[in-house]
Amino acid sequence: MELHDVWFVLIAVLWTGYFFLEGFDFGVGILTKLLARNRPERRVLINTIGPVWDGNEVWLLTAGGATFAAFPEWYATLFSGFYLPLLVILVCLIVRGVAFEYRAKRPEENWQRNWETAIFWTSLIPAFLWGVAFGNIVRGVKIDQHFEYVGSLGDLFNPYAVLGGLVTLTLFTFHGAVFTALKTVGDIRLRARRLALWVGLVTAVLALGFLLWTQAHSGDDKSLVALIVAVVALVAALVANQAGREGWAFALSGLTIVASVAMLFLSLFPNVMPSTLNGDWSLTVTNASSSPYTLKIMTWCAAIATPLVLLYQSWTYWVFRKRIGTQHIAPDAAGAAH
Repeated sequence: MELHDVWFVLIAVLWTGYFFLEGFDFGVGILTKLLARNRPERRVLINTIGPVWDGNEVWLLTAGGATFAAFPEWYATLFSGFYLPLLVILVCLIVRGVAFEYRAKRPEENWQRNWETAIFWTSLIPAFLWGVAFGNIVRGVKIDQHFEYVGSLGDLFNPYAVLGGLVTLTLFTFHGAVFTALKTVGDIRLRARRLALWVGLVTAVLALGFLLWTQAHSGDDKSLVALIVAVVALVAALVANQAGREGWAFALSGLTIVASVAMLFLSLFPNVMPSTLNGDWSLTVTNASSSPYTLKIMTWCAAIATPLVLLYQSWTYWVFRKRIGTQHIAPDAAGAAH
């Protein structure tokens, strides 16, 4: 295996980790409007992800940086061609981070409600747009002989990509509902499990259609195995959720995300961004990669830094592992500082 193949795999792992971790906190952000009935319950939901949401975004920064360094042609074409959707995602992530921090800085109900609304929309919009972006990466876009995107913004919102966006939106919401059931106690825990069932059923229908479409378009035997794992894991997550086995349900919903992302990258390889105009103009792991020397240096850096990142993030989740409920939020502290 060449180093550019290794880095394709590593970038796939980084995106998988990002969607697994950021997926549930996007879902929790969406649930602040769909599940929470009052200010203490919204506070409970925000507290479940408060200690970890910013750490989850490290995976996105690392994935973007690794793409820039390992596959500069891929990075250039992707970020220039998808400029507006990615800019919207970036703005949402900035506003979302500000909302988490600023919401509790003042006690006025209107102030907090406005920031809670911002958390909802800045969780929902990226959850949808990430699916649109990866749907286009796998399907292919209009790339010319100079490796430049020559399509329009409207071309990015084709039926396949929009379906991909709906899948990530519902899958992340399901993942967040299962996480909420795992991390809370009381009535909100029971309602999260009930909501997870209905969202999960919608997710199953959309995901099955999207994954079958992907398999028919560019799949092979390896991607078929990933498809089967994703479908089985999603069904098993629904069963575990109904049985009240919340830890298993969360692990299986995460496995659904892992297998789905793996299927997309397996369907993509050896391309990194196919051209729909001419197959010879597609970006591949070979023509889009950096020099072997650059990849070698990056490999040594990753070998040292990655275990440290995994260690401190695992420690964070261990420290904040306990369940919380509205009884942990005093009535006069529902709007108090973080």
